Amino acid sequence: MELKGKNVVYIGGYGGIGQKCLQAFLRREIKHLVICDLRDNQEFRTNLARQFQETQITYIPIDVTKRPTIEKAFQLAADTLKRLDVVVNGCGLMNDRFIDLTMAINLTGVIHSSLIALEHMDKSKGGNGGMIVNISSVAGLEPSGMFAIYSASKCGLTAFTRAIANPLYFANTGVSFVTICPGFTDTALLESIRGKETLTEYSAPMAERFTLAIRQSAEKCAENLINVLEVAKNGSVWMLDLGQIKEMQLEVLWRPAMNV
Repeated sequence: MELKGKNVVYIGGYGGIGQKCLQAFLRREIKHLVICDLRDNQEFRTNLARQFQETQITYIPIDVTKRPTIEKAFQLAADTLKRLDVVVNGCGLMNDRFIDLTMAINLTGVIHSSLIALEHMDKSKGGNGGMIVNISSVAGLEPSGMFAIYSASKCGLTAFTRAIANPLYFANTGVSFVTICPGFTDTALLESIRGKETLTEYSAPMAERFTLAIRQSAEKCAENLINVLEVAKNGSVWMLDLGQIKEMQLEVLWRPAMNV
């Protein structure tokens, strides 16, 4: 997708990768950026507006654990933008001590957001089509014993995004779905992980290895994410790891036997 002149809604835009993604979108000369997050970061937003004066930047509050606030945020975004071109679901929590909250932020909140966004973008319902981008994780490709709950939420998100990208849906709605799976990235999400693991009493050896893992910069991850969106096809899954981009070719393990 050509991003210049497009309207972008970024949910979770004030996170570590999110802030860098906002800057990367703005460098592509988008028309309007709506930042949705639980709380505003007015200083950061003001600096963005000063640096990218050609793009209108708006903040809309959202709590992805509560569907009514998601509905309200998208209605405000639709009223403001008139047309939604790109929606990025970028909220994330990695703390397995909070099972329900992890699932609410990483999975069910994104499902609600995706389906509500689709209602506004669906060509068959008066929308203009577009792209919905769900940020999963490499832990959404491979199970993580250290963070089993987080991994379950991200595996679920990867599966949901691939499923909702069914070609039949795309043919009717004109809305493509893309899954992004960042590897270890230098953000606050990976800091102070001790005590947040699934089984803290047994995870010390895994935690030691975790701290030795090489991380990519948030800036490089964000730039690669934007590069992917310019070429990504509906249903594609992309791993962004160690500054590299890789489109994943996921194996089909099962298909139903047909009585024909």
